[in-house]
Amino acid sequence: MAAPTWVLSGFGDEIDADPVVQLAVLEALGARHLELRGAWGTGVLALDAQQRTALRKLLDERGFRVSAIASPLGKVSLDLPVEAEVTRLGTAIELARVFSTRFIRMFSFYQEGRDPAGMRDEVLVRLRAMAALAEREDVVLLHENEKDIYGDTPDRVVDLVESVGSEHLRVAWDAANFVQVGARPFTDAYARLRPYLDYLQIKDALAADGRVVAAGEGDGEVVETLTALRDDGYQGFISLEPHLSAAHATGGFSGPAAFGRAARALRGITDRLGVELA
Repeated sequence: MAAPTWVLSGFGDEIDADPVVQLAVLEALGARHLELRGAWGTGVLALDAQQRTALRKLLDERGFRVSAIASPLGKVSLDLPVEAEVTRLGTAIELARVFSTRFIRMFSFYQEGRDPAGMRDEVLVRLRAMAALAEREDVVLLHENEKDIYGDTPDRVVDLVESVGSEHLRVAWDAANFVQVGARPFTDAYARLRPYLDYLQIKDALAADGRVVAAGEGDGEVVETLTALRDDGYQGFISLEPHLSAAHATGGFSGPAAFGRAARALRGITDRLGVELA
């Protein structure tokens, strides 16, 4: 039986602000896809028409494609009106068209000291509005389980995707983020979230202090998760988001050397599992 093949991608702005450097490093690591969060020091939703055109031209020249628009949608206060993120989603959809992808990463609103149970209804109102637009425009929202947003625990992620009930709201799996909220990713979440899991973002973390480490070096049960995905026929993207040098509210940074170390750690695991990365 042929070895399964997953599509390797990565957050280019974790490598360098210059997309030329981003693509050079990703290519050296065997990737032909970019997860687009920013270029030239500009966040993806703020890229102007000239920047979009220049970046698309560069991608085409280098033979790269975009795996997902790594937007910050939903990484805002719940105090903003429903229309605010729906409007920004419109911008993300424009970018998805420009860069020929259906995937748009998003989040489920900062807790800001609130009791998550008291946020639920307002979060669902917003996510349902966003999912409705995604359905009309035929794009797929990928909810990432980031620390300190509503959907940061396995229970709340399951609740969100099942309550919205749309094939256009799916799950981007991030093991490190689950570790940072006290969850055991594979043990506590895999079986429940696998039916909705359409995208992998790879970083790991230590349960003791939340520090982010390369895949397989922490408590994120990365090997167990990737083994199960191999065995149940996962096909799709596996995107490096190492956060090995810095992490902050809008993202993280690794630099070329640390990003390369993260990529080699991942390949060490997938090679042992008999999974090809292309």
